[in-house]
Amino acid sequence: MAPYLDPDAASPEVARAGTQAERIGRIERLAAEIAPLVGADVEQTKRAAHLAKADLLTEVVGEFPELQGLMGKYYALAQGEDASVAEASEEHYKPQGPNDRVPSHPVSIAVALADKIDTLVGFWAIDEKPTGSKDPYALRRAALGVIRIILDNNLRIKLSGLLVSPVMRVLDKHVLLTDAEQHRSMRSELWQAPASHDAVLAILSKLLDHGVNPKWLVEEKLAKPIVELLSFFADRLKVQLREQGARHDLVDAVFALEGQDDLLMVVRRVEALGKFLDTDDGRNLLAGTKRASNILNIEEKKDKRTFDGPPDPSLYLLYEEKTLAGAIDLARGEAASAVANEDFTAAMGAMAKLRPAVDAFFDKVKVNDDEPKVRENRLKLLNEIRSATRAVADFSKIEG
Repeated sequence: MAPYLDPDAASPEVARAGTQAERIGRIERLAAEIAPLVGADVEQTKRAAHLAKADLLTEVVGEFPELQGLMGKYYALAQGEDASVAEASEEHYKPQGPNDRVPSHPVSIAVALADKIDTLVGFWAIDEKPTGSKDPYALRRAALGVIRIILDNNLRIKLSGLLVSPVMRVLDKHVLLTDAEQHRSMRSELWQAPASHDAVLAILSKLLDHGVNPKWLVEEKLAKPIVELLSFFADRLKVQLREQGARHDLVDAVFALEGQDDLLMVVRRVEALGKFLDTDDGRNLLAGTKRASNILNIEEKKDKRTFDGPPDPSLYLLYEEKTLAGAIDLARGEAASAVANEDFTAAMGAMAKLRPAVDAFFDKVKVNDDEPKVRENRLKLLNEIRSATRAVADFSKIEG
């Protein structure tokens, strides 16, 4: 167990992240916000976060750094703290590695998540990120710890939501929001924001007319760290799933969709997608979708335009065109309903119904028809295939 890096006595990089007292204050506030999301008592969580690093000042931990956390637990029990508060002193450091246990008590979960997220956001804020094989501050381990805590405890949490408070701290540092209601409104909107740069940017931009450079402030200090950290978590999740036998390209295919930062749902979607692609329907639909995408990419590049928008049914000349259009409408509706109910297996089943119509279309229909309007309409129909399958995943990211 590596000792905690004390900003007051460490490298210049760590010192730039702030003092120990400032960090404890941040963890306490963030843990209190996470507590309701994981079923923890807010006051116990705040107390646990407040005491979590207290043992770092003792001579015992100074001489034996591997006892950090454990000594904190003993000290907390000795002074009559609640058992959950004492346990969080030890457990908030966990998991330390792939074989270490994951905290399971709600108070410990809240403090552990807050501690790791504060570490990640803090080092991102000072542009100290892992590069290649170098990761001196164990940020990859911190991200994997967040992932394991969420997945092992079956927690429904949006990662972008967990990053909101660090974003707000940056905002508060640069822009004084004197209107408390305005501040609460901003925080509420960010909690609900989809996990994308544009979504965060749009919300923050509304309140950044305060004599600063909104574009620089929002993009560089607020939105950019969120988007980069979400990508970092996605990479760590790929490592985690790959060790469990999952394919990294399936994780890419799911993360490519808008707002995929509920890790538990990402994993379930990846599992359902993997099982679907092991079937004949899945493999053939993937091949058909990739064929449609390849044709579209070539023709879009040639025409220097996209083929968005609904096809015109009056231009369907062949039975296979009409059949494919009907199959797309049916599959899209069933898949959307299944995804809304978080039944990803059913969503894959809905997509499977596309396979016969897609196969027949490519067997019988000449996409690049001599009549320009018919050609354009058929390319729009191919785009409908690509669009429909994105209800479950971005098939263009899948290998094979």
